[in-house]
Amino acid sequence: MFLALRDLKFARGRFALVGLVIGLVALMATLLSGLANGLVDDGISGLRALPLTHLAFQPGADSTFSRSTLTETNLKPYEKVDGLDVSAIGVSFFNAKRENGSTIDMALFGIPEDSFLVPDGEASEALKGQPGLVLSDDFKKEGIKVDDMLTVIGLDQKLPVLGFTYSGSYGHVPIAFASLETWQNLLYGDNAKGRFSAVALHSKDDIDFASVAKTSDTEVKTKEAAFVGSPGYSGETSTMSLIQNFLLLISALIVGAFFTVWTVQRASQIALLKALGASSSYVVRDALGQMGIVLVSTAVFGSLTAVGIGSLIGGNAPFRLAVFPILTTIGLLILFGMIGCLIAVRRITSVDPIVALRSQP
Repeated sequence: MFLALRDLKFARGRFALVGLVIGLVALMATLLSGLANGLVDDGISGLRALPLTHLAFQPGADSTFSRSTLTETNLKPYEKVDGLDVSAIGVSFFNAKRENGSTIDMALFGIPEDSFLVPDGEASEALKGQPGLVLSDDFKKEGIKVDDMLTVIGLDQKLPVLGFTYSGSYGHVPIAFASLETWQNLLYGDNAKGRFSAVALHSKDDIDFASVAKTSDTEVKTKEAAFVGSPGYSGETSTMSLIQNFLLLISALIVGAFFTVWTVQRASQIALLKALGASSSYVVRDALGQMGIVLVSTAVFGSLTAVGIGSLIGGNAPFRLAVFPILTTIGLLILFGMIGCLIAVRRITSVDPIVALRSQP
């Protein structure tokens, strides 16, 4: 490592430049990670907060509530399974007009009054009373209060605000709760016929859902697998992942290109070292150690800078940083950079000391 540290001091301008680029890549990758997490949260946080482990959908619905329609016939086979909490759930998007004329969007979850899905607190009691809505705390930011009257657009049906519950959204729209009967009346009117979107399941034990799903003519998905049914979920996550992967690839190319040029410029030094008895593996280890110092220090600094910037963003954008994604980003950046460096320093092992020294003036 002596030579590595000596070169870092001798050519600090060059290493500072490549370090700056790597730091900027780390900054951008970490910010994109926070944005990706924020977008995911904004799309499925309401569903993720529900105390369920699985969902049963109509076959072919692709975990999408709007494509799934079930009835009591589909529900009953699950109620016969021991150790399984079962509840119907209806999910649809509605627009409502406030008394001041402004409009709001909501992802309405319709659940039975005695369901294990009913949120704790005032929502539990509110759903047992008159027909109305229990809104996400997000709606408080718009000045909505308890007893405000909302008119569902397209139906001209007025519903009071009965209370508030935890913050959450589905499909980038704040959630709201209503009794299953209220939800059915909004969606189907007098022609509900007991229909709902899916069967919510909660199990503490491992249950083989294959047989009961076949009996009930449904498809069972884990809660996590059902996230893909959220509008825009798959497109957003795949796009963000693609951008992050491109940034990591660019970082590897930058490191590889830098070390290729640096190795060519140091050909005479490397040849002299090998002529004095240094092995190729020693020179390679020295180069990798040198690049490891640059990668680790600049990647960590860039990610920490991104954390600071992310704290300033606040609620102005869907942004959330988590420890594991940040560590993953730093780790992948270092890994890709070391791979680029390793490919470049392969030139070192092929340097012939005699030829290299003869080529120098």
